[in-house]
Amino acid sequence: MRIGIDARFYGSTSKGLGRYTERLIKHLEILDEKNEYTVFLRNDNIGEYIPTNLRFTKAIADFKWYTLREQLEFPKLLNRYSFDLVHFPHFNVPLFYNGKYIVTIHDLILTHYPTQRATTLDPFVYFFKHQAYSVVIRHAITHAQKVLAVSHYTQRDIAQHFNITSDRLEVITEGVDLLRGHVSQSFRAELLARHRITLPYLLYVGNVYPHKNLERYLEAFRKIVQRNPKLLLVIVGRDDYFFLRLKKLVTDKGLASSVRFPGFVSDEELAALYESAELFVFPSLYEGFGLPPLEAMAAGTPVIASNATSIPEVLGDAAHYFDPEDIHDMIQITEGVLSDPILRNALRRKGLQRILRFSWEDMARRTLAAYTKSI
Repeated sequence: MRIGIDARFYGSTSKGLGRYTERLIKHLEILDEKNEYTVFLRNDNIGEYIPTNLRFTKAIADFKWYTLREQLEFPKLLNRYSFDLVHFPHFNVPLFYNGKYIVTIHDLILTHYPTQRATTLDPFVYFFKHQAYSVVIRHAITHAQKVLAVSHYTQRDIAQHFNITSDRLEVITEGVDLLRGHVSQSFRAELLARHRITLPYLLYVGNVYPHKNLERYLEAFRKIVQRNPKLLLVIVGRDDYFFLRLKKLVTDKGLASSVRFPGFVSDEELAALYESAELFVFPSLYEGFGLPPLEAMAAGTPVIASNATSIPEVLGDAAHYFDPEDIHDMIQITEGVLSDPILRNALRRKGLQRILRFSWEDMARRTLAAYTKSI
């Protein structure tokens, strides 16, 4: 079987989706000794992927995501290979690609949060962009041989919004890497000093789009820090328009001395930040899966999180939950866990047990089985 993988999101260029694509390919290389793969990457990430299995080759598909070129030129490139199957690990399947494919749907965030506030585009341009998104994701889901959802919540969400039979919709959860004990004390100390981070601190990792609910949590933190003046909030992620807007809000709220923005960090630095945090905070209003709190658990860090959408399904009883729309509840849960070392230790233990349910190897094995069933 000849399989193509759209890996233009591969690696560090695109946060969680990049990690998913990278781990999928890594474990397919280990597991699959039969099929042949072509892995499509962009110019800015083709150097990150070095095949370790002779059945895997890489090719350039330097088409920017969500563009007309992606829709018109990418299908022509794919058609040259006569694939038996192509895996698109995101919804942006070219409308004019007529070959067999499977698609992974991580969430329906743009369906639930189609607001102008979540984009930097002019409202007129955004209207047409959102209309295009609606057409593309509906096409991707309705024409796929199989749709992979990363949680049961996402599976139900897809079934509710699109006419798709259950035999074409399968849940395959993401995995998580064990991060605990991977960094030295000296490395950790240097990293914290470089970013002016002192203990104790709360940690958030990810993008800061409006549905991530950081603005509301900052309002809660503003009151928490009045009673805990030495406490910091560390927000990790790549600088973009939304980070710049959040930084301005931090300044406007008088929190500049209590909030740190280390920017984009390496995996080793991220592991150190997870390990040193007093708590990991995840106030999101909507998640299709939610990898960062699992990564925090894998580093032995207790997690407090929103009780919305897929988050309780993924984190189970290994997190302490709050209502993400109730600032008082956020304050109460944060301060309650901070003041209770017995509870924090219990959450650490439960977290390290919880992550055993999520394996990148199992994800790749089940995805490979889905390839076989889709031909």
